[in-house]
Amino acid sequence: MKFIGRISELNTLEREYRRSSSFVVIYGRRRIGKTTLIKEFIENKKALYFLATEQMEKGNIKNFCRALAKFTGQEYLKNANFTDWEDVFRVFVSFEPEQKKVLVIDEFQYLTGVNSAFPSIFQRGWDEILKDRNIMVIVCGSLISMMLTQVLSYQSPLYGRRTAQIRLTPLKFTELLEYNKDKTFEQMVKIYAVTGGVPKYYDFFNNKESLIENIEHEILRKDGFLYEEPVFLLEKEVREIVSYFSIMKSISAGNHKLSKIAGSLEMPSNQLSPYIKTLINLNLLEKRVPITEIKPEKSRKGLYFICDNFIEFWFKFVYNYKSELELDNVIYVLNRLKNNFIDNHVAYVYEGICRELLLHFCKSKALDFSVSKIGSYWNRHVEIDVVALDEENEQVILGECKYHVQPVDAETFFSLKKKAVGISELGRYKKIYMVFSKSGFTNRLLDIAKQSKDVILVNQAEII
Repeated sequence: MKFIGRISELNTLEREYRRSSSFVVIYGRRRIGKTTLIKEFIENKKALYFLATEQMEKGNIKNFCRALAKFTGQEYLKNANFTDWEDVFRVFVSFEPEQKKVLVIDEFQYLTGVNSAFPSIFQRGWDEILKDRNIMVIVCGSLISMMLTQVLSYQSPLYGRRTAQIRLTPLKFTELLEYNKDKTFEQMVKIYAVTGGVPKYYDFFNNKESLIENIEHEILRKDGFLYEEPVFLLEKEVREIVSYFSIMKSISAGNHKLSKIAGSLEMPSNQLSPYIKTLINLNLLEKRVPITEIKPEKSRKGLYFICDNFIEFWFKFVYNYKSELELDNVIYVLNRLKNNFIDNHVAYVYEGICRELLLHFCKSKALDFSVSKIGSYWNRHVEIDVVALDEENEQVILGECKYHVQPVDAETFFSLKKKAVGISELGRYKKIYMVFSKSGFTNRLLDIAKQSKDVILVNQAEII
């Protein structure tokens, strides 16, 4: 896959590169594109890239020396018998000392895994050897829990050394849509509903096959690339993987309140909190509250959702049918998927896409609206898919998302307007109504939009 997106991250790296000395931490889940980002950044720069592996420390030092030999052109380093990291760092610093250099250590957590003292060793190497030498250091890791505790936490010897940190998240839908001009909006929504914005998942799908064929070959079959992917993601991050899987299975089945999740698992709610917190830290779960909540962190209206499209897809259509898939009864699962894929999965992903589109319109100045908060709203009586607040100008966008085959009619707008009346918290706000559709609108709704500045229609990814 051609490098796309990551503009903000590249800008951050370039800004750090211009410093006389910088220490950047990049972390994020497996296959999210960390190494690709780094290689894009260091292209045409004087950089030593070293990938740590799961082996004894001596083996990693030897591999670092090989990378150092290639970087410096000093062949003798391939067979050098270094036993101390500080010595190899000194060799790196001494090579062309006047020139700006970048040192990249990828999969940093493997070095700390075999030697718990490595963060202290690297801290000393940074403080005494690398710092203030016109060097940019990038450490990168894919085990989030280890990167948080051993690099970023207050207890880590490296705390306070970093000059920037980047937590890499999936690519945005709008980035993938812009890149894939050969595919329709509807095709990209469905692909995004399965792969999310994880570049490696998307890249692994065969462009010559249909989405259903790719799902069958890469996700539903036991020899598929993604059949066990969530297991691989979690097995090194957590210990009680069964407990975490049980929580995510419950949420994927529609239990979003903490009490309902606990009830489905027959556990006290307070016992779930540590698991929920860990899943949130791993960017697998998110807590959502109505957008109008003044103190969201203390709100009792919070609901929990799987925030990764692929993980949610996997729990709905793989984990729930593991018995059938283990017996190679793929056809049965495919039939279930075809009957439920749109209504039970894609339609919900589409709501998130609509929120992203709204932000994109505002950022590109297609809409004169400054978003201070964006999310959704619910109470006992109404639900609104998209709500964006412009608190400074006291205006609000209320949006409805319809992933229908037929064009959306005016009744959707009238219903949305009626819902808005019942939200007392937004009484002082000027209301703008936005209807999103993947299949266009009826003439009646188009006429209403033409006659009112407070009604905005979005067909696929375009304001009309």
